[in-house]
Amino acid sequence: MDDVKPKKRKGRKALRWILGILLLALAIFAYARFYYVFGTGVKTGELNYLVHKGVIFKTYEGKLIQSGFRADKPGGLQSNQFDFSVVDEEIAQKLMLSGGKSVQLHYKEYFGALPWRGYTKFIVDSIVSIEEPARQELEDELTPYILESM
Repeated sequence: MDDVKPKKRKGRKALRWILGILLLALAIFAYARFYYVFGTGVKTGELNYLVHKGVIFKTYEGKLIQSGFRADKPGGLQSNQFDFSVVDEEIAQKLMLSGGKSVQLHYKEYFGALPWRGYTKFIVDSIVSIEEPARQELEDELTPYILESM
C-alpha cells in the first residue's frame, strides 16, 4: 500500500511538468505569431482611403495604391495595392486628410493579425512624407496641346 502513494505523486508531478511545458510552448507561439515584428519597411504610393470600421473593435484600415501592375493570374493585370492598419489615432487623422496624395508609410509586419490591432498583419507606425500628386502638373502642361489638336 505504501508503494502506491509515491507512484501517484510521480504521476501528478509528471503531469504538472507536461502542462507547464505545454503552457510555455503556447505562450512562445502566441508571442511569435502576434507580437514578434517579422519585418519593417517603407511603402510609397497614392493613398486610396483610410476608414474607421469594426463591429466590436473599431480599427483604422487603409489602402495604398502603388505604381506599376502585377499579375495574380495568368493573363490578368491589377494594380499593386497595399492593405494596412493604423493603431495610432494621430497618424490616422493625418492620413484621413491625405486621401489622393502621394505618401510614404513606415510599417511593421507581423505573422498574424489581432482584432484590436486591425484586420491586416501590416501596421503603419509612422508617416515618412506626404506630397501632393505630380499628375496635376503634367495635366496642366498637356492641356493646351490636347485642346489644339481637337
